[in-house]
Amino acid sequence: MSSDQTWKEKYFQELETAEHREEKWKAERNTLERMLVRTSLASEGQAPELDSLLERVRSDLRKKEVDVKSWRELQGQIDRQVALLDDTGVADSDDIENPHSQRLRIARRVGHLLGQLLSQVSLESAAEAHARNLQKSLLSSDNWDELREGLNQVADLIVAAVTRSQREFEAFLKRLDERLEALQEHFSVQSSAQSGRQAAADTLDRNIRDEIEQVGRHIEASDDIHGLKQSVSGHLECIGDAVGRFRVEETEREKLLSEQLMAMQEKVAIMEAHSEQMQSQVRKERERAMTDLLTQLPNREAWQERLAFEFNRWKRYQYPLTIGVLDIDLFKRVNDSYGHKAGDRVLQLVAKEFKNRLRATDFVARFGGEEFVFLFPETPPADAQIVMDKLRSHISALPFHFGGEPVTITFSAGLAAFHPGDTEESVFERSDRALYIAKDEGRNCVKVSQPTD
Repeated sequence: MSSDQTWKEKYFQELETAEHREEKWKAERNTLERMLVRTSLASEGQAPELDSLLERVRSDLRKKEVDVKSWRELQGQIDRQVALLDDTGVADSDDIENPHSQRLRIARRVGHLLGQLLSQVSLESAAEAHARNLQKSLLSSDNWDELREGLNQVADLIVAAVTRSQREFEAFLKRLDERLEALQEHFSVQSSAQSGRQAAADTLDRNIRDEIEQVGRHIEASDDIHGLKQSVSGHLECIGDAVGRFRVEETEREKLLSEQLMAMQEKVAIMEAHSEQMQSQVRKERERAMTDLLTQLPNREAWQERLAFEFNRWKRYQYPLTIGVLDIDLFKRVNDSYGHKAGDRVLQLVAKEFKNRLRATDFVARFGGEEFVFLFPETPPADAQIVMDKLRSHISALPFHFGGEPVTITFSAGLAAFHPGDTEESVFERSDRALYIAKDEGRNCVKVSQPTD
């Protein structure tokens, strides 16, 4: 029986392990499929033959059926089309650049990012001067060796910024420790003073008791009234002297304690001021860590935090909750045709419109690249779609101009609502798949995913 039980336990354990492996494999496959779809969409517009092959890839992925033999042939065809692009090239230098131009463009891009870094963080004067010179070199130099060295130094500057913040925090902790030590000394002095006060009171009490006892003994033993009067007077004088000394010492102790109390209050006030300053700095650092540098929207980390909060709130109250995933259409063409600076400007202006036109309860963050994510609390998908369509119409009507040419910017979006049994990941995946459908159906539209999608 014991052997059968052991065998069954091992069987169920292996079965559970296999199920975990299968779930992990499915998740990994889903991620790879998403990446493949995104890559194929980003690669469109290079050649009609290549676009047709990429459409076949997305079609197979939507069907969830992949014929390995057919895909090997498809891969060979895609490889040949890519090779043709590399061999023939394109006359327009805005579409395909030589390696030197590409490297210079990367350097310019890093130069702009470095400027944003300098506007967001505080560096020591020497490091900041070095960063300004480095930015100027990245933006103006045509010498690749200089640019390559400059790119290597960007990492050092980022480390310097982080190190400075750490040093400032460590210095604050050191000052705090020193002030706490000073307070401890004050408390020790007060404790000693209190002990001294108690000892002085005990001494006074003993002196009075001793003098009174001696008076009593003299009264019992003496028959001489005159001598008794003198004895009592002498003892009363000793008691008066003891009380006087106690009062003088008590006054000095009170003065010392008052001075120490004032000093301690000043130190506490300084500590509170430094604490408030540090708390403010910590809040600013946290806001900076949760903010996208380019768009000033919340970043991916802030999105994960807010999503977890709204998800827990949804589980508790079951209010409607909708997720939106948005991607700017053909953004790569903007970068390729007008440069990354123009692409950055598009992202900044679009982000500003998102921020200004959403309700206070809604949430938007930059997820990465040209992709944004939305949360619509207490909002069903149909209402969220109305909001997104209004945003889409407004963005497409904005007067973008680059190189003297009007440029229309549109976006595609997918929406999905939370339903019983959902997780944060499952709803995000549905909204992401709805975004793929919007892209495949011609872009510049908003699609809503259903729980069965």
